Order: sequence, then C-alpha cells, then structure tokens
Amino acid sequence: MPGAGTFREDFGASVVVALVALPLCVGVAVASGVPAELGIVTGVIGGLVTGWFRGSSLQVSGPAAGLTVLVYEAVTAYGLPAFGVMVLAAGLVQMGMGALRLGRWFRAISLAVVHGMLAGIGLVLITGQLYALAGRPAPGPTPAKLAGLAQLGSQADWAAVALGAGTIALMVAWRRMPARLRVVPGALVGVAAATAVAALLRLPVDRVRVTGVLQAVSLPAWEDFGMLASAGAVGTVLALALIASAETLFSAAAVDRMHEGKRTHYDRELVAQGVGNTVCGLLGALPMTAVIVRSAANVEAGARTRASRVMHGGWLLLFAVAFPQVLEVVPLAALAGVLLHAGWKLLPGRAVAALWRSHRGEAVVLVATAGAIVATSLFEGVLLGLGLAVAKAAWETSHVHVEEVWEDGELSVRVVGNASFLRLPRLLDALEALPHGQPVRLDLSGLRHLDHACLTALEGWERKRAPLPGREGVV
Repeated sequence: MPGAGTFREDFGASVVVALVALPLCVGVAVASGVPAELGIVTGVIGGLVTGWFRGSSLQVSGPAAGLTVLVYEAVTAYGLPAFGVMVLAAGLVQMGMGALRLGRWFRAISLAVVHGMLAGIGLVLITGQLYALAGRPAPGPTPAKLAGLAQLGSQADWAAVALGAGTIALMVAWRRMPARLRVVPGALVGVAAATAVAALLRLPVDRVRVTGVLQAVSLPAWEDFGMLASAGAVGTVLALALIASAETLFSAAAVDRMHEGKRTHYDRELVAQGVGNTVCGLLGALPMTAVIVRSAANVEAGARTRASRVMHGGWLLLFAVAFPQVLEVVPLAALAGVLLHAGWKLLPGRAVAALWRSHRGEAVVLVATAGAIVATSLFEGVLLGLGLAVAKAAWETSHVHVEEVWEDGELSVRVVGNASFLRLPRLLDALEALPHGQPVRLDLSGLRHLDHACLTALEGWERKRAPLPGREGVV
C-alpha cells in the first residue's frame, strides 16, 4: 500500500477511475437486463475486494461490456437469483484455475479468436443498443434484432436518438480537448450533458429505474443451487469463468506495457478475480473482469500502487449509498450511446485488414468467430473459433513432402516433415506417382511426427511395391 510519497497520486487517480467507471457500471447493468445498482455493486467489489490482491498493481476490475451478451442470455433463461449462483460458481472455477497455475495458458489462446470474440461481442452489443437508442424494445435474439433494423427508423423516438447521438458525438469530440479538461472522462461528460438537456427540455424519454442498493442485492437461496445440475447452466458457468479470465489476463498484458512498475502475476490475478466473482455471486451482482478502459485511465492518471483501485471502489460505494436518486434522471438513450461507443471500439477493423494482408487464415478465423457469435451465442461462437484455430494450426504444421534419390540404380524415397492424417491423401498421391517396376527403399527418418493412420498407410503401400531382396519393413 502507498506511503506518503504516493498517496496523493493514488488519491487523484482513484477519483478519475471512479468517474470513468460510474457510467459504464450503470450502462452495462442496464444492457444486461438487471437493476442499475448491481453494476455499481460489482464495481465496488472490484475495488474494495479484488483491489487488495497483489496479482496486478494497477489494473481495475468491474462489470465489462464484453460479458453483457452472456449475462443477458443467462438472466433471461434462468432468472436473476439463479444467475447469482452461476457467478459464484464461475468465481470458484477461477480460483481453482489460479491455484492450479493455469493463468499462463491463457497466453496460448489464438489472438484471432480473441479479436473475433471481441468483434462478435461488439456487433451484438451495437445491435441491441440501437434499439435502446431508439427508445424501442429489442425483439429477441440477435438475428431477430438484425432483421428488425430495417423498420427501426420508422418507429424510433427521435428525441431519444438525438440524446444518444449527442452523447456519442461529445465523447468523440472530448478526446480533442486540452489535457486539463480531459481529466474529466468523456463518457461522464456525455451522460451529464444528455441528462441536463433531457431535464431542461422535459423530454418524455425512458430513464434509469432505481430500486436502491439494499433492495437490488439478494443472497441466493439453497434451491437456486439445484440448477447447476443442468448442462446448460454448467456451460454458462464455464463460459463466464473462461471469458472473464481471458479478458482479465489480456487486459493485464496490455496494462503491463503501459507502465514500468511490477508485472502482473497471472495466477494470483486469477485467484483475485475468482474471489471477487464469488462475492459478486453471493450478493447477486454482475460478474467482473479487469477492464482495459478503467485500467488505462488509472495508469494515465498517475496511479502508483493498488491503493488507487481500492479507493475507487470506496468512491463508487459512497455514490451508491448517498446519491442513488441521481441515477433516476439519467436517460437510457445516453447510456446506450456510451455502450454503442464501447461496442464500436471492440470491432478490430485494422486488425482484420492487417491479418488479411499477412495471415489470411487468421483473418478467416476472426471473421468466422465473430459471425458465429452473432448467429448463435457467445459460448458456441468462441468454441467454434477455438476449433477453427486448432484445425488451422494442425493443417499448417502437418507439412510433408517426398524426396526421390537414386543410388546405384535403386530408388530411395525419403519422407520429410509431419505426417498426419490431414496430409495423408496428398502423401499417398505423391507415392503413387513414383515410377513402377523397380525396388523402392522407403526412408522415414526425416519425419518429425508420424501418426498411426499414416504409418498404416505407408506400410500398406510398401507391401504393394516390389521390396528389396532380403529386406522387410519400413526404414
């Protein structure tokens, strides 16, 4: 924790991070279909609980836009009390992964899958928030939302659209303001301006509904734990744990590049996130991850130790307890604007273009992952992306070729590379094209890998050829 020389920097950074986190906490909660206060509760736990751990010194945790899609689907399917049990179970899974030192393995996940996951989340988030921006209810799953966009313009509440669009425009323009003004986050400025306009003009737009922190928080009942026996619930728990862990550790890698302080201990950070999500589940709040937007704001504001993230949780708690009624005047369209801006930033347009020029296979995996998430669900889309990445890697590493060498009138055939079933048809075609009618010596010493399917096929091919006198088997 800080000494006298760092407290001032950490205190100032904590205020900035809390101002950044507040509209995002509320917006993510509303987009997830849960009371707005639960987003703030998760932010508080991310500071006051997770913030004390030594996994990462400067990265900040809270509710993330990247989990909005999965949370909305789970809350819709199982209800909010049962979802709290899922978050609790996901936290226990994360703690187990950290205890087993599995944190470093998340660095082995294909970046194409990660970018595809973020792109898919961004597309789903944008599609859903367009309806919130227009002041209209969303028509169900993402394919239905996409189909309904054509009619959305004729049904839109244009006052709400103007508030949301103005919020986005102000956020974009705020980045060009002098540095002394940008101490106040653009998202907060945009939401505050939209709220002021809606109040002054008395616009009849939908606003955030507030029930109070104590009323929103609910402990899970024993009967809620029974739903963990279903395969769908277990899949959701694993998806929450894996996606939250991946987003956290990728954020940690990015934050580590932004400062010169102590590097993140991945396994400890997994345990910290697991403890935080376990507490979130006990209170029925949203799941948390480390969030790159808040973490970057923490670093840029001059934070020196983990005290800044702990204090940011205290500021959020103070706001939730002392000023919850302030949320009731915030237009939902303004929060939709904040999330549309966040969703847009998740779309990796430059990454796709760069991959297409250098590694087209990676670009295909990225686009396929994003498309699968939009067409099905987050969990299924990520599984498809991982499968494609593994298949692509297996195909690219299974290169094999045949070398022909004549020695004293005899043909020696040397097979070089990695012989797997993926390349078996090509390998057999090359062998069948060799000249017939003379002995052939088959040399497999140049193979780095030979699976059973290829070995069986090669032995069968050799038996059909005229063997050398006095020789049996494959070299």
